[in-house]
Amino acid sequence: MENIASLEKKLKVKFKNKEVLQQALVHRSYINENPGFHLGHNERLEFLGDAVLELVVTEFLYTTYPNPEGELTNWRASLVNSKILSSITRNMDIEEFLYLSRGESKDRDSKARSYILANAFEAIVGAIYMDRGYKEAKIFIERHVLTELPNILKNHLYLDPKSKFQEISQEKFGITPTYSVISESGPDHNKKFKVGLYLEDELVATSDGSSKREAQERAAAEGLKAKGWE
Repeated sequence: MENIASLEKKLKVKFKNKEVLQQALVHRSYINENPGFHLGHNERLEFLGDAVLELVVTEFLYTTYPNPEGELTNWRASLVNSKILSSITRNMDIEEFLYLSRGESKDRDSKARSYILANAFEAIVGAIYMDRGYKEAKIFIERHVLTELPNILKNHLYLDPKSKFQEISQEKFGITPTYSVISESGPDHNKKFKVGLYLEDELVATSDGSSKREAQERAAAEGLKAKGWE
């Protein structure tokens, strides 16, 4: 339990039942490789933590901002998605405490690892809620998640690439971007579309996708890079 004491310091939460926190760190792959381990994996705690996280964030947004429901929904999604949760978990140096299989331990930079980190964060929230109650879980979420909101709002990170590109182009130039299919290829069951993103006559970016929507999203993301609007 020496590692758990060190993690408690990082989390700034003192657990009555240390095994609840320990279980929050156990990935399913570790149990598959170590079936005799005395604890189960963290997926039930993750399920609980996800609900607590969403409630705390929703309550904060509802009581703090008078904005319409649609905007608050977008802001909430930007705060509880796997990308930001995995980033928070990395910044807190929690990764070294996870119980992973040998294969998962080596795979540090993959998309799968990001999901594991995000899920571990939710499991830790669930563990705090189970051991210390809602108030302590709320304090933890306020300290580590809600502090990300000013940056999200300032840089429009709550928007998908298409919405973000449109909002900035209208704000800067009063122009609504348009998308045009440049080419199509492949059989009907496996079409590929190349789409161009335009500001009036200017071709800002192009990208491919297996649907027009996907190609447009990717073109918008490329357009944000091209304009330095990321």
